[in-house]
Amino acid sequence: QPNHRYGGHRDLEAVIDMDQPEMPTAKGGSRFSFTGGLEFTSLTYTVVKKQRGVGGEWEKKDVDLLHEITGYAPKGCVTAVMGPSGAGKSTFLDALAGRISSLDGRVALDGVEMSPSVIKRSSAYVMQDDRLFPMLTVYETLLFAADFRLGSAVSPSDKKLRVDNLIEQLGLTTSRNTYIGDEGTRGVSGGERRRVSIGVDIIHGPALLFLDEPTSGLDSTSAHSVIEKVHDIACAGSTVVLTIHQPSSRILQLLDHLIILARGQLMYSGGPKEVTAHLGRMGRKVPKGENSIEHLLDVIQEYDQSEFGVNALAEFCLTGLKPRKLAAEGISTVSSIPPTPVGPGGEDFDHSLRSQHSKSPWSGAQFTPSRRPRKDQSGKSQNPPSLSPGIHRYGPEIVMGTPTPLSSISVYTVNEADYLSPAQRASATGAPGVGINALGHRGKFANSYAAEVWVLMRRNFTNIWRTPELFLSRLMVLTVMGFLMATMFIKPKDNTQGITNRLSFFIFTVCVFFFSSNDAVPAFIQERFIFIRETSHNAYRASAYVVAGVITYLPFLLLQSAAYALITWWAIGLHGQFVYFLVMLYASLLSTNSFVVFISSIVPNFILGYAAVIAFTALFFLFCGYFVDSHSIPQGWKWMNTVSTMKYPYEGLLMNEFGGTRNFSSNPPLDGNAILENLTISVVKDRKWRMVLYLLGWAVFYRVLFYLVLRFASKNKRK
Repeated sequence: QPNHRYGGHRDLEAVIDMDQPEMPTAKGGSRFSFTGGLEFTSLTYTVVKKQRGVGGEWEKKDVDLLHEITGYAPKGCVTAVMGPSGAGKSTFLDALAGRISSLDGRVALDGVEMSPSVIKRSSAYVMQDDRLFPMLTVYETLLFAADFRLGSAVSPSDKKLRVDNLIEQLGLTTSRNTYIGDEGTRGVSGGERRRVSIGVDIIHGPALLFLDEPTSGLDSTSAHSVIEKVHDIACAGSTVVLTIHQPSSRILQLLDHLIILARGQLMYSGGPKEVTAHLGRMGRKVPKGENSIEHLLDVIQEYDQSEFGVNALAEFCLTGLKPRKLAAEGISTVSSIPPTPVGPGGEDFDHSLRSQHSKSPWSGAQFTPSRRPRKDQSGKSQNPPSLSPGIHRYGPEIVMGTPTPLSSISVYTVNEADYLSPAQRASATGAPGVGINALGHRGKFANSYAAEVWVLMRRNFTNIWRTPELFLSRLMVLTVMGFLMATMFIKPKDNTQGITNRLSFFIFTVCVFFFSSNDAVPAFIQERFIFIRETSHNAYRASAYVVAGVITYLPFLLLQSAAYALITWWAIGLHGQFVYFLVMLYASLLSTNSFVVFISSIVPNFILGYAAVIAFTALFFLFCGYFVDSHSIPQGWKWMNTVSTMKYPYEGLLMNEFGGTRNFSSNPPLDGNAILENLTISVVKDRKWRMVLYLLGWAVFYRVLFYLVLRFASKNKRK
């Protein structure tokens, strides 16, 4: 029986092996297998939508963004997901890529069912927006990607060779040492940038490659160049699935397989050349000179705006039952309804077909039973019902062993055997006892924890060296403020005014160090999408990202603290221990930096981030103990005094300055301990070091919160 839906394109025509004996399954029937590629069965994604009911009250209604989509994407080919706006293309791509947590259905690669976690390890997802570090060159960007994805098992020389080959294959040789660039820095072109994004995700040779609108925002030449490189990747043996809105005629020639959606339902699945035949079976002829795919999209739009909706076309795609003709075609919608075929026993044939479909082991696939006679429990043969002339029965079966076109392996495609464990390799060669699993993998992460931290640190230092504005701006602020403070409060006298000047210096110092970290708000916000893209496929651990960020900024924060301390300590003539003064300033920067980074991880943009940081700064300043001492704060607000990270450097610096019996005023006589007692600050010796530990504890606490947000709340996954 010819397979009208999936057949006819290259040598991927779906056939049923009439001579091969049946392979029984647990549910009965026959088991049919795809030869290489991605197989999806009954994909359904339902969300709850609120809408006003008849009485004007809000009601909850389940809406299917995807509804019972079944088909496959062949290996070694480019499968394009098309459809009008709102068809569910991106949602469908997310479903295949394991980015939807509440998805119903089955996804398998080369016959092996895949969980979302396995999909993450064996696939790559190129987002619509190119999220790359602007001050890294093309070569550096790909080399860091190789370090993350290939791991220590591949030598540095082999990684460089692989990057060199990939740059050549992606057509990026002339821009090899060009910065990626952004709005403020001139860099590579839009098409080159998109190809770099693709290269970052295919450096490790994924079995699956998903691309969301890879031609969006590109001119026709750049778009064709991108799809041409994607086609080369597919020819190397990968399974490529992409969404595309309006492909040009040149791009259409590079597409091997089409999946057309509308309203979350499947309208067509097959080769581009078979669209005309599909429309012909539907009773619609393609006008002369018009593109068949565009005409199919027009037909879909017509039905979507009619009283029948796209359900009729989805039914035709599933069963071959011709849809009702529209009144605009000049034929009555009543007379155009074909008679309903009747199956054995007088039941409705479509109901009979759906019954067989629901009982099939594919659970929702367009399953066509074999024409081979089957035996019931009594041993008698039973023939399947014959097909009526107007009914097309489609089957996606491909016999195991059918050769896959263009299945050669390139330098950026990993052989599937590389993912097999020793036991699975033994099984693949015929050893009994273990099932073949073509998706065996090395581990969740390619690198060890220390290696991940080291690579992230190297990239951080490279970015800081190329963009020193953030570091230099903080250093300049603290240097200038230190000079102003040194000249404003130079050598305060030992009287009440001198005591006031010293208190003013310390509280202002605490505020300056807290506010100096506010410019760190955009830092993570700009890197957030890069982090999500890289960790969505286990390039590195979230904890490694946090640790690398802390270690990277430790020397820079120390330099900023030392610059301020050296300028002010001797100019003002401060007392106590200089080392403590420096350590407390350093700990203050660490805690405030950790707090600001945590805030930046939970806000959607830097405007809200700045607003949140300023609001918390005001609260911390109010409850630090300067305006109202900690013992006089109302009982209900004492907890704010505890969480205020300004309290600990303020009290610690005062303990270091006034601790002891030195006289700071002769009229009236006041020694240091008396001043601390008047401020209700402890005079216990060495208690000031506890303030450093408390401050470091808050720094660790905010970093842990930052890690939890990254680990559990920064995932590119739908609920």
